[in-house]
Amino acid sequence: MVILSCSKVCKYFGIDVILEDINFSINEGQKLGIVGPNGAGKSTLFKLITGEFTTDGGEIFFSSNLSIGYLPQNASVDSNNTIWQELLKVYAPVLDMEKRLRELEHQMQDGHPAIMEEYANLYEKFEDAGGYSYESSIKGVLIGLGFNPGQYEQPIYQLSGGQKTRVALAKLLLLNPELLLLDEPTNHLDLDAMQWLEEYLKGYRGTVMLISHDRYFLDNICDSILEIENRKAQLYEGNYSEYKQKKDMLTNNQLKQYNLQQKEIKRQQAIIEKYRSFNREKSIRAAESRQKMLDKMELIEKPYKSQDTRISFDILKSTGNEVLIAKDLSMQFGQNILFKNLSFQLNKGDRVAILGPNGIGKTTLLKIVLGRLNPSSGSIKLGSNVTIGYYDQEQTSLNLENTVIQEVWEAAPNMTETEIRSALAAFLIRGDDVFKNISTLSGGERGRVLLTKLALKKDNFLILDEPTNHLDLECKEVLEKALAEYPGTILVVSHDRYFLNKIIDRIIVMSNDGFEECPGNYEYYIGKKKEEALLESQKEQKKNETRTAQKQAQKQDREKRRKKALIKEQISELEKHIDELENKIADIEQILCQPELYDNPEKMLEINQEYSSLKSQLDDTYEKWLEISEG
Repeated sequence: MVILSCSKVCKYFGIDVILEDINFSINEGQKLGIVGPNGAGKSTLFKLITGEFTTDGGEIFFSSNLSIGYLPQNASVDSNNTIWQELLKVYAPVLDMEKRLRELEHQMQDGHPAIMEEYANLYEKFEDAGGYSYESSIKGVLIGLGFNPGQYEQPIYQLSGGQKTRVALAKLLLLNPELLLLDEPTNHLDLDAMQWLEEYLKGYRGTVMLISHDRYFLDNICDSILEIENRKAQLYEGNYSEYKQKKDMLTNNQLKQYNLQQKEIKRQQAIIEKYRSFNREKSIRAAESRQKMLDKMELIEKPYKSQDTRISFDILKSTGNEVLIAKDLSMQFGQNILFKNLSFQLNKGDRVAILGPNGIGKTTLLKIVLGRLNPSSGSIKLGSNVTIGYYDQEQTSLNLENTVIQEVWEAAPNMTETEIRSALAAFLIRGDDVFKNISTLSGGERGRVLLTKLALKKDNFLILDEPTNHLDLECKEVLEKALAEYPGTILVVSHDRYFLNKIIDRIIVMSNDGFEECPGNYEYYIGKKKEEALLESQKEQKKNETRTAQKQAQKQDREKRRKKALIKEQISELEKHIDELENKIADIEQILCQPELYDNPEKMLEINQEYSSLKSQLDDTYEKWLEISEG
């Protein structure tokens, strides 16, 4: 069932056309990813859907009573509430029902039928609304998004911007709207939280529309991709990788058809010009006829292709085999221990990623390697001829007062203006853009300036701290190609799993328990973790099975001992009964030996009957005793 449909939607800001003739629909339960270059209008589309912006043309249709939840970029929650109190607000109707149920329970002592009926109806609604599970739901979402129980009572105003965004996301997920709009939801999430959110959204029963530059995230969640580019929208079935493959194929086919048509148009125009040059009535009519046919031709639009970003990295000189040796590194600030006893080595050509939760000290480790911080203990040793190029995720190395060309020229003073402008052009900074102040640039544009400076230095050891942050999808892919061809050594901190799969051949994982190294890229690392988890699960299962078998054996042993004791008790009772019967029989035999008994026939008959009965009981008892003893 279609829950949302856009028909010929347009949006302008002044004379600038942002979106034009947007047409698509989304079905119930669909997971739709929205991609496109920065500034293409992706967030604008969300704001049109939520009503924050109004359309300048076309219509947006919704299914009746559709509930929509929206998480904008860098969303935050401003509140004096604690995290727990803020999320409890989602369940205000449930809490009201719970309060009313307690009131009704006190009134039920009167046994009034109306109260009993109200209680029964309200109790059913309370259960259906998650009245007995809302606390576990809140805890599950908070833990999944990286909050520990010690933070639940922390006031929201004390949180960082990233933490406030995660609270906003948690609140939205708990609201469980039918249509979930997420604009860059993986911002401020570490890898564990990203993986949790992926699994959550894959199992989400509602419909999801999400804007993301995280290609791994889009691959794992989305069943369709809406591309917004050059003011237009095109819907593709499949995840991100399938979209890229289909888009490249369609673009190449369209370009081929466009070129063929242009060739045919030029051929027809040449014929028309030739006919007209004859300047005869017959040839002029032929030219006009061909011109009419040409005018009626349905023109194939040239496929939109953004300007190529030609990023390349090279080195001036090679290093020795050993590039970096880190030995027994520890770092703490006051009582806060970030990491300890961390040792690793990088050799020439290695491509190593450092992973770990936020706050574990990954960027701090990079600064220790750079010599900007001294470790609390341990040592760093660089190999021969090593020169380091550093990409700072905070972009603090940029002088905001400089123009773009000044910033790059200061890093490469021996180059001419033409060479500097050519280098910037390779990173899509062209024309008058080179005279913009750094302070006016977007995060992605600043990232390209940093990459330009990095490329011109030609260092043989690149240390990259979140290099794909702020970059659009196209620029990320071009950067990956450039780094894949880079002949030097790379040490990188990144949450971009798609990037890690393309570039990395070894991973160092930092945690509160220490660190571990794993060969291979991110996909290989995750595969190994899953294997380990499966083995651990199997071991636990075997332990449980062993414990169950032991318990069963113990139970059987107890049962055997109980039966043995019971048999022993039965035998003892039977032997006691045999003694009693034999004694009674002996007494009667004494009586039967008395002559006077035979003077009383009735008494004699009675004694004989009792004697026979006792003998019979004794035989039966012996038989039972024998049966139990042998058993």
